Amino acid sequence: MMEMLRMNDIKVKDLIDELQLEVIAGKDGINRWITSKMLSRPGIELAGLFDFYEEDRIQIIGSKEVTFFNRLNEDEQEKRVEQLFKEKTPCFIFSNHFDIPQVFLNNADKYQIPILRSDKHTTPLMTDVQTYLAEELADSTNMHGVLVDVHGVGVLIRGKSGIGKSEAALELVKRGHKLIADDNVIIYEKEIGKLVGKSPKLIQKYMEIRGIGIVDVVQMFGAGAIRHKKEITLVVNLEIEPNSHEYDRLGVEEAKIKILNTEVPFITIPIRPGRNLATLIEVAAINRRLRYMGLNTAQQFIDNFNEYIQKKEENK
Repeated sequence: MMEMLRMNDIKVKDLIDELQLEVIAGKDGINRWITSKMLSRPGIELAGLFDFYEEDRIQIIGSKEVTFFNRLNEDEQEKRVEQLFKEKTPCFIFSNHFDIPQVFLNNADKYQIPILRSDKHTTPLMTDVQTYLAEELADSTNMHGVLVDVHGVGVLIRGKSGIGKSEAALELVKRGHKLIADDNVIIYEKEIGKLVGKSPKLIQKYMEIRGIGIVDVVQMFGAGAIRHKKEITLVVNLEIEPNSHEYDRLGVEEAKIKILNTEVPFITIPIRPGRNLATLIEVAAINRRLRYMGLNTAQQFIDNFNEYIQKKEENK
């Protein structure tokens, strides 16, 4: 069952921990909230134009801004820096391990807005920050299931509790595939058309196997047996096969399931004695990969069959 849509909560301290940023001043403000995915480089503001200042964004200050700032006189520096420090501004990040002007440090402590520093150049720093914010502030949901990487295909295995999802995933991991999340999958929409799944930090690398208990996948199969996140490109639903249910035997029409705002290919695999679920999921993943490459086996079979019938009719 899918839980309601939500947005993650990020504080400046989370960004500091994730990107290993140095806190230079304004330490009392590290619990400020970050609400915008976008970044700003306040070059035009340092030139004196504040009409379009995005005060709710993280402010990145690189070599261009520092070079221009050093050309201002002391009065201009004082005035414009103080105008940068607004109530909604989460933090300022200086790149290239620059020496930070004292006027920034004074305002950081005065307004309790953190000044952070990175040794990275401005462009890679902005890429790292934007990537982190895009993931953490994306629309997301929690879904009950198991997410595995099978031959490069992110397969989300769903089904009723106790049906055998974790057991099938364990067999897949044993065969060399990778576990992303067991039981609870956090799914976020990186962009419309692209869903990424990951595990809650508390249960990363763990699986619950009925009758055995909690197992540590890394301890059993090595660090290469897990991945931290994976794009979801196939949803497999496991269900006990009822006597009267009809299933698609050719697979020409591809069903879809909508998660957040994105539709993902969806198949149902019926369970009955003698069926090897891990093998079936492997085949489904490979078939999905072939479709992505433009090879639709079911449609190819139909086309060949129709061609055969047409030739038979012509021969008559």
